[in-house]
Amino acid sequence: MSLERIDYAHGDVALTGWLARPEGSPRGAILVLPTIANFNAAMGQRAQMLADQGFVAMVADFYGEPVASFEASFPLGNALRENVDHYRGRLKAGLDALAAAAPGLTLSAIGYCMGGQAALELAREGAPIVLAASFHGILATGRPATAETPVKARILVCHGDADPLVPREQVLDFWKEMDAAGGNWHFHAYAGVKHGFTDPESEARGKDFLGYNASADRQSWLALTALLDEVYN
Repeated sequence: MSLERIDYAHGDVALTGWLARPEGSPRGAILVLPTIANFNAAMGQRAQMLADQGFVAMVADFYGEPVASFEASFPLGNALRENVDHYRGRLKAGLDALAAAAPGLTLSAIGYCMGGQAALELAREGAPIVLAASFHGILATGRPATAETPVKARILVCHGDADPLVPREQVLDFWKEMDAAGGNWHFHAYAGVKHGFTDPESEARGKDFLGYNASADRQSWLALTALLDEVYN
């Protein structure tokens, strides 16, 4: 896997994106928003998988600093999300960097765990994306979309129904939010599936709420590629 380094910034914070390009003419450009642990090989692999589907894909940088361990990522993620405007500004900086690296291409965003929430935040913000896809992402937000701030991007959520970080009450609140904001949403829920179901390393992290599920991983990726084919027809 060969990724191109993209240096960008949010304010005075230097950030690093990692870009995969398709072999032929690109169909579009997709921002990949990583887990709370930020860039790793698994996120780079997702960018390459999108490149194999014909897209320019860039893994964004949440923090602009190394993450020493999975446990160390939690305070970093919580600090970034504390202020909604700051959080969304960091996400838009990544989207702007992708747009600069792939000029003229139609943009989308996908994300995993915290990155899934981040993709939805871009849609709530009205960022210039046509699709936002969340894989085992948090559905709560500090600033819900409304009829006055409608969601224009297509929405795909792939969710493990046994994810304790996203209980059914949060799911129902999300559906109500999307309906109120006029969202065009697809919601896929997988019975008995935990948080982190796309990551084969989930069990190794030693957290009860995490668990890999090969079927949900496979089916959720097929859901994404099918919707991309529809949006980028």
